[in-house]
Amino acid sequence: MTVAEFTPEERVALLRVAHEAIAAALEDQAYIPCPTDRALAEPRGVFTTLYRDGRLRGCVGYVSAVRPLVNAVAETARAAALEDTRFAPVERVELAEIEVSLSVLSPTFAIEPGQIEIGRHGLVVRHNGHRGLLLPQVATEHGWDVETFLEQTCYKAGLPGNAWQHGAEIEAFTAEIFGDGALRE
Repeated sequence: MTVAEFTPEERVALLRVAHEAIAAALEDQAYIPCPTDRALAEPRGVFTTLYRDGRLRGCVGYVSAVRPLVNAVAETARAAALEDTRFAPVERVELAEIEVSLSVLSPTFAIEPGQIEIGRHGLVVRHNGHRGLLLPQVATEHGWDVETFLEQTCYKAGLPGNAWQHGAEIEAFTAEIFGDGALRE
């Protein structure tokens, strides 16, 4: 088990930022969070996943550390609510029912298939200008083994499922994952 990088207070602050950013976006208002401590101001990759009634409602993120974490959370929360093309934009009437989960990513690193640990590693597959990413929890949620996880990441990249065996670059990352349950504790 990994040691939590963020304190309970930092987790609550980040989840609050996500909710406030979504609410502001639904009112067509700008939202620029102010980091409350140094850890939240560090650039980090993050994915914001939205659920409604236990079902996926949107997911958008940054693999790389392109923005301070608090800003990346605000941006990805807004984008997950309004720009995930798999879903219609979140509407104001849904706001109270939206649950947020954040996955704060480590930097990516090269990995061999035999080193991949289901539930610990997320994957990135790159080949010929294509890239696919799946978060660590996806394999666990679907009960996948390592080979299926690699195949599904290849499919996400728009590649054949066996591309990981034929020259595709495989990278992994870890993530600290927490959600709205932290607000109720």
